[in-house]
Amino acid sequence: MIIDSHQHFWKYDPVRDSCITDEMQLIRKDFLPPDLESVFKENHIDGSIAVQADQSDHETEFLLSLANENDLIKGVVGWIDLKSSQLESKLQEYSKYSKLKGFRTIIQGQPDDTYLLNKHFQSGVSLLLQFKYTYDVLIYHYQFKAAIKFVEKYPDQHFMLDHLGKPDIKDKEIRKWKEHIRIISQHPNLFCKLSGMITEADWQKWRYEDVYPYLEIAAEYFGVDRLCFGSDWPVCLVAGKYSEVLDIIQKFIRQVNEEERNKILGANAAKFYKLS
Repeated sequence: MIIDSHQHFWKYDPVRDSCITDEMQLIRKDFLPPDLESVFKENHIDGSIAVQADQSDHETEFLLSLANENDLIKGVVGWIDLKSSQLESKLQEYSKYSKLKGFRTIIQGQPDDTYLLNKHFQSGVSLLLQFKYTYDVLIYHYQFKAAIKFVEKYPDQHFMLDHLGKPDIKDKEIRKWKEHIRIISQHPNLFCKLSGMITEADWQKWRYEDVYPYLEIAAEYFGVDRLCFGSDWPVCLVAGKYSEVLDIIQKFIRQVNEEERNKILGANAAKFYKLS
């Protein structure tokens, strides 16, 4: 079974989605389950984790409604205000949705002390474990120091590092990122998504050889039991086709045995997100 651990849906809104710049014009449109279904059939994908792209309660409800209507969506990583005084009651309300597996905050580009090192935010994260929800960590490579301190505080919380921590693949910066991956990977409660790589590389000129060193380091430190394939569709389309993203992973995992390949392609995601 192949599970895409990271993809998005949206109904394009030029105001809300202003972060989709002119050079990303290809994805300035709606992306909904029927669009993904045809892609999955082409590439023999069995299901996915739909991840929030907007920071609103409406976004979580939108993804849950799509998941309820579409079997290809195996789980949802939504958004919730982790600094809210009403957080516990909101989590209680969400607990009736079996496909809601966890939450994510868009930390990338935010001041670290506003989120990861903020005491109200951290207090909210501590409630996730009580309700058995996961948390996806979305950061840029220069936010690792705060992320390491953050993960250290919650040894029992299940964390997922999105997009390998967004290394600067385009400029081939790898030394500092490698050291941060070495440190943060020491926490066994943290998994890592092999996703979002071609959009951190040169969109027009990337090659497998540009991405390979980052995959090799992630595999060295996380091992085959904590790595998950993710496409970051439709964001990935600005730099390449879905099949090209999948091919990167398929090519990389040829060096391991079939059981280990199955873990990276789906079993690890199913375990982490507790998919039925």
